[in-house]
Amino acid sequence: MDFRLPAELASLQTEARAVAAASARELEFREQSWIAGFSREFALELGTRGWLGMTIPAADGGHGRSRLERFVVTEAMIEAGAPVAASWVGDRQIGPTLAEYGSTEQKQRFVPDIVAGRTCWSIGLSEPDAGSDLAAVRTRAVRDGAHWRIDGSKIWTSFADEADFVYLVTRTDPDAPAHRGMSEIIVPLDSPGVTATPIVDMLEERHFCEVTFDDVRVPVENLVGELNGSWRQVMRQLEHERAGIDRLLSNVALFHDVCDRADRADPIVRQEIAALEIGLRIGRLLVIRETVGQAPAGFSAATKVFCTELEQRIADFISRVDPMVMIAGRTARAVCYAPAYTIQGGTSNVLRNVLGERLLGLPR
Repeated sequence: MDFRLPAELASLQTEARAVAAASARELEFREQSWIAGFSREFALELGTRGWLGMTIPAADGGHGRSRLERFVVTEAMIEAGAPVAASWVGDRQIGPTLAEYGSTEQKQRFVPDIVAGRTCWSIGLSEPDAGSDLAAVRTRAVRDGAHWRIDGSKIWTSFADEADFVYLVTRTDPDAPAHRGMSEIIVPLDSPGVTATPIVDMLEERHFCEVTFDDVRVPVENLVGELNGSWRQVMRQLEHERAGIDRLLSNVALFHDVCDRADRADPIVRQEIAALEIGLRIGRLLVIRETVGQAPAGFSAATKVFCTELEQRIADFISRVDPMVMIAGRTARAVCYAPAYTIQGGTSNVLRNVLGERLLGLPR
């Protein structure tokens, strides 16, 4: 098989790599840039270059470009550690979700600003005490005339203290079965009654937040898609989240830097480097297969498990071969952050259950 990019994609890759490298050149840390590298200025630059909303149909406000074009750009950004966090959620999930399920008015109102890099989005899924159960939603949205009244709380909501909107999964029918009574509502984060409190992690990052909603009122027009039909929609949205190149390359820049410092005269070190490089190539092919639509439905769970567990193997490797791990800096941070790879976006245990039950048809 010929894995070389066609000329037009190779040219785009060269341009994207140059832009990404320039944006990351002065950054102290380049790992997890899709969640830790927040820059509204860079979001605007990506929008100006036409690198946001690339695959959203032109009729819906996007650029109507191919999935491989977007893959080439996002791979270059994550590999270099470009500060893409401010535009990441809107570009990766919200824009495509609105294009698929949003009303005409919602597309006209929200998509242009996502594509231009003018707005930052967060997603309100997880809740306190709910663990990994996305159906355990207790945040309530009650219809009150021309508005929804929302009460409840979300946790691990990245960028909620910086973002303009939260795409909120709510309980709209408390009497329906758990998976059938949820709806998705767009909530401006400057609405009265919304409080976003950053959660400072062990690296002193502040992108996670706990968000409370106290009698928050938003127009009924902010309902996205089908009333009480969120489960199908959110499962589709997670396909965008779980199978991207960001689940593979979060610490690849550090891995390559550490390989330059590693003792390659040691045959065991050489074998480990080779095994990890092979894993990176396999993971990339899995992501490309998802990108071009060749993977079975639901297989993104397997792609995410393989890629994020490889990221943890990379972190383990650099912790053993890089003496800088004993000093606060990139290596130490990457090692401390590594457990999160297989938690965020769906834990590996839960995703293995998904694979067993939904793809293999195994008994519960």
